[in-house]
Amino acid sequence: MRIAHLIKVTRISGAERHLLFLVEGLRKRGIDAHLIILVERERPMDEMARAAEKRDIPLTRLTIHRDYDLPLLLRLRRALRQIKPDIVHTHLIHADVFGYAAAKLAQVSAVVSSRHLDDIFRYRSRWRRINRWLWRRIDAGIAISAAMKRFALEVEDAPADKVSIVLYGMEYRWRSDDDIASSRDQLRTELNLPPDAQALGMASRLVEQKGISYALEALRRIRSDFPRAHLVIAGDGEKAGELRRLASMLGIADRVRWLGWREDAADLMAAFDIFLLPSLHEGFGLALLEAMSRRVPIIASRVGAIPEVVVDGETGILVEARNVDQLAEAMARLLKDRALRKYMGLLGAARVEDHFSVDKMVDRTLVIYQKILE
Repeated sequence: MRIAHLIKVTRISGAERHLLFLVEGLRKRGIDAHLIILVERERPMDEMARAAEKRDIPLTRLTIHRDYDLPLLLRLRRALRQIKPDIVHTHLIHADVFGYAAAKLAQVSAVVSSRHLDDIFRYRSRWRRINRWLWRRIDAGIAISAAMKRFALEVEDAPADKVSIVLYGMEYRWRSDDDIASSRDQLRTELNLPPDAQALGMASRLVEQKGISYALEALRRIRSDFPRAHLVIAGDGEKAGELRRLASMLGIADRVRWLGWREDAADLMAAFDIFLLPSLHEGFGLALLEAMSRRVPIIASRVGAIPEVVVDGETGILVEARNVDQLAEAMARLLKDRALRKYMGLLGAARVEDHFSVDKMVDRTLVIYQKILE
């Protein structure tokens, strides 16, 4: 079986990290899986190429010059004819549109599409019509969570018999207490955090969706009661300047560490006491699994797929989106209770191992591939 995965990449976020895990897992099963990435001229995504090479994943890069880049179809058709896949598997909107058309031009047997995000633009009538048209022509679809399946059915009018749920999976390695402590100390030194600092961490794009402004306001509210609390934010995005100004305006600039985009964001989580994801909407949140695997308790919004990942009161605390009072209360509760943090962290790591393994993700994906090829 030969599979070509297609995605447009402008940074390595959840969908991109998931795809690296998936393609690597498929190849370890003997599946001839390839990765095609669409990149912008000013962002060639060398880091994605390095990540693929590290995992022994064949990668093809094609430049997309605009949203409606018709010559790209010919270049993509040529790439597919060289790879000769049995299935083209598309991820995110540009790959969905160009991938389906190029697969038909290249006479590929089947097309599968994954739904990772419920971005606001997907609710617009034009994109709802486009996706409804695509759903009726592709052979199968994958939703990364029950929440994303509901979105596909209710917003994009996908046929129910075409949508299967395959949860994200990630590699999990049990780490000893000594290993965790060593990583934590080393990372905190690198981040120039005081030895006794209580680190609330985030790793995400700096965009409205992630609710970072609410985390900043919540930190302002608890700062006097928790003088050792710091917020560490790894990521970049369009709201970076605005969020920095907000931190200054709130008088907490000295309590916030802005790390910018980091290739090692997942490893950084070992330095956190608590991981925050106060999103306004979320298709899944792979960063939650990365934090849980490092025994870090979660505070996150009760939106989208997050309640499918985080068990409220067990592996973390869920709050209502945009509710600063609840967010500050959850921060205070965990910051003052080290035993509760440890308990939730251990349960989180066990949950990742039991429910979100790469093997399970690959197994469920292969069932879909085999079904449509039969």
